[in-house]
Amino acid sequence: MSKFIKNAGLPSMLKEGASVQDDPLLKNIEACKELAKVTKSSYGPFGLNKMVINHLGKLFVTHDAAVILRELEVQHPAANLLVMASKAMEEEVGDGSNFTIMLAGELLAEAESLKKKGLKPAEIIRGYTVASKKCIELLKEQVTGKLQDHRNVDEVVSCIKSSIASKQYGNEDLLAPLIARACVNAADKNPRNFSVDNVRTMKIRGGALEDSEFIRGFCIQRGTEGLIKEVKNAKIAVYNCAVDASATETKGNVLLESADELLNFSKSEEERLEKSVKAVADSGITVIVSNSNYSDLALHFVERYGMMAIKVASKFEMKRMCLAVGAKQLVKLEPPSAEDTGNCDEIKVRELGETKVLSFIQDSDDSKLSTIVVRGATEQMLDDVERAIDDGINTYKALGRDPNLLAGAGAVDIELYNGLNKYADETPGIDQYSIRCFGNAFEVGPRTLAEVAGHNSTEVLPNLVAKHAAGEKDAGIDVESGDIVATPIRDAYLTRFWSISLATDAVLNVLRVDQIIMSKPAGGPRPPKGGARDDDE
Repeated sequence: MSKFIKNAGLPSMLKEGASVQDDPLLKNIEACKELAKVTKSSYGPFGLNKMVINHLGKLFVTHDAAVILRELEVQHPAANLLVMASKAMEEEVGDGSNFTIMLAGELLAEAESLKKKGLKPAEIIRGYTVASKKCIELLKEQVTGKLQDHRNVDEVVSCIKSSIASKQYGNEDLLAPLIARACVNAADKNPRNFSVDNVRTMKIRGGALEDSEFIRGFCIQRGTEGLIKEVKNAKIAVYNCAVDASATETKGNVLLESADELLNFSKSEEERLEKSVKAVADSGITVIVSNSNYSDLALHFVERYGMMAIKVASKFEMKRMCLAVGAKQLVKLEPPSAEDTGNCDEIKVRELGETKVLSFIQDSDDSKLSTIVVRGATEQMLDDVERAIDDGINTYKALGRDPNLLAGAGAVDIELYNGLNKYADETPGIDQYSIRCFGNAFEVGPRTLAEVAGHNSTEVLPNLVAKHAAGEKDAGIDVESGDIVATPIRDAYLTRFWSISLATDAVLNVLRVDQIIMSKPAGGPRPPKGGARDDDE
């Protein structure tokens, strides 16, 4: 009781070890600015790589902001709000995480200057809320075109090329057609129903990136169980059980009184297994797929009747394979019905480098699944290319939900900057200061784009603003020369829409915090240092 009398206030009400921090706004802003600074240099096609080693000792060499933030394991509560915004951006659109973090950091930096000038957090929040709504209105006016036909490969290539170039600059002309063909092949008649899971990436070390290819169908990194390596116009039966003689679920004893009885017993077992395999072969099946093992005897009979034997242990890959060939899984070794039988134009095993690849290839355009086989020298390079491919696929998905396009290379950012500054001049009262600062934050995109590319942003940015003031709405930065040109680069409308929305929400949440209360950490054993306990984990 004496403790509560001597120490008044909130700390006295909490367990020993708890902490309370009053008025943490400026410290929170500083933490968020530092986080934004980490990913800022990785923005754009000339973005610099970060070498991140996570808590398990795995190495990541990338300039993908989503991966960097995920592996950093940020602990600061305010900076974590920005990380959550980045994760939401990755889940909603699959691209644009870096711009979201950059914009949020710049908005908080502008809010810090307003706070030091005497504005209260409530006034900054009110102004930012008004500015964000006006910003979305201005963004709708900046639409410069749209994707007319989601099944036109050439048109899709031009729309997704910029998102690929931001991760793999110089390789976009190689990767964009592969991704476009894969997405169009897996697309539904209604573009809103497109699923990114229907386009998979297979990474195989060896060869060059130019050896990458698109396969209409499904691939797994393994060979066949038997000697047959290629089948055309295949009829496929898929079994969710072992290909072996059936066994009872209960134990039993068999009394054998002579050698003849022993021979007859094993012979009858062989005959039953052969009868089952023959029945499957007589139904027209040429390929058997199982998620379990093949006995030596069963494999012998499968080979005798000219059928290919395939084992797919992964349940996820088994489902994808069934979707690719139109088959249904059976729980018993028996002839499948016509509805349960899968069809594939060609199944074959190839060796790519040192890896055996089993491909289920369909000649028709309605195979529902696509696979992009990526070749490269190192795991880090393959991972980086895979992220670029994921960005291209997610951009296609975003265009299916909203086909509108915006001018890239900093053009739309400057239009928003000009529009919000003009709106601030027309707004009476104290809100105009927050609105102007909200607009100024959009300079961070083109400024960072120029700086990372090695150009002087103090020269490039005024030239870009002057071009837009003269009415050239498509003027953007040529990252190679630093000149201001009419940019052919187009970004998806949804990417910028969600970047602005999520960055604003994160910033408003940070500005609303006036106290941080941390309870005493829970007891119990601490996790071992140095990551996992052994190599298997």
